[in-house]
Amino acid sequence: MKALITGNLGFVGRHFQKALQARGYEVKGLDVKAAPSQDCLSYFQSTEALRMDTHFDLVVHAAAVVRGRTTIDRSPLATAVNLALDAAMFRWASIVRPGRVIYFSSSAVYPVQYQTGMTRTLAETDFDQGKAWIGQPDQVYGWSKAVGEVLAYRLMELEIPVTVVRPFSGYGEDQDADYPFPSFIQRAKDRQDPFELWCGPCVRDFIHVDDVVAGTLAAMDADLTGPLNLCYGRPTSFDQLARMVTVAAGYAPDFHHVIDAPAGPAYRVGDPKRMLEVYVPEVTLEGGILRALNA
Repeated sequence: MKALITGNLGFVGRHFQKALQARGYEVKGLDVKAAPSQDCLSYFQSTEALRMDTHFDLVVHAAAVVRGRTTIDRSPLATAVNLALDAAMFRWASIVRPGRVIYFSSSAVYPVQYQTGMTRTLAETDFDQGKAWIGQPDQVYGWSKAVGEVLAYRLMELEIPVTVVRPFSGYGEDQDADYPFPSFIQRAKDRQDPFELWCGPCVRDFIHVDDVVAGTLAAMDADLTGPLNLCYGRPTSFDQLARMVTVAAGYAPDFHHVIDAPAGPAYRVGDPKRMLEVYVPEVTLEGGILRALNA
C-alpha cells in the first residue's frame, strides 16, 4: 500500500507518517521544509504527479499555513495560500483518483457567532457547506478550510472517498512554539515568574495529537466521510491550562495577562458524539501535560 502525506514534516504530518508506516504503508512525503522541490503545490501541478501509473491508496492532506493565532489574526493573507494548496490537491485527485483522501479541515470553519462566550458545544451540523447560510468562519484561515470542505464534497461526487476531519486544539510534546500549549510547557520548564499568557478566560478544547491521528484512522477504517469533530469535549480556559501546567511543574507563579495580544473566539469546544461512535480519546490533558514536561 502506498500513501502520500502533504506537510509530512509538520506537527500532524510527521505523526501521521509514523502511524502509517506502522500499518505497513510505503509513504511518500511532501513538505517545503525539506526542499523547495518538495512543495506540494508545485508537485500537484507537475507532469510527474499526473502520471497515471503512480497510484496512491491513501492521500493525507495535512499541508497548511497556520502558525498560530498571531498569523491568523494579524497576517490573515499569509493563510490564503491554503486555498491554492487545497485546490491543486483536489484537482490532482480528481485526475489520478487515489483510493481515499483524508482532508484536514479545522474547527475554524464554525461560525464565530456561536463562540462568543456561550457554553455551546459545536456539532458537525453547525457548519454545513450545503446550507444557504453558513455563518462567519474564523478569519481567512477558517474561510479557506470552508472552501476546502466544498471541494472535498465535489471530489466525493466523483466517487472518490474523502474523510473530512475538523480538529479542535491539537497539542503535543513536539508542537511548534507558535501555539499556546508548547509555549506554556516551555515557560513552566523555565520556571517563568510572572507567567505570561494571552486571553486567560478564552476557552478551548484540547486533544492530543496521538488521538487526532488515531481518531482520523478510526474514521477511515469505518469508511466515514465526514465532517468529523476531533475533540475531547472538555472546556479548558487558558487560565486553567496555565495553572495545570505550573502545578504539574511544581511551582506557583504569578500570572501576567497580555491584554492586547490576539485572542480569537471566546469559547470553542466541540461535541465529540459522532467521533465517540468510532473512537474514544486515550490521552487526558493531565497526561499530555506530564508527557510534555518530561519530554
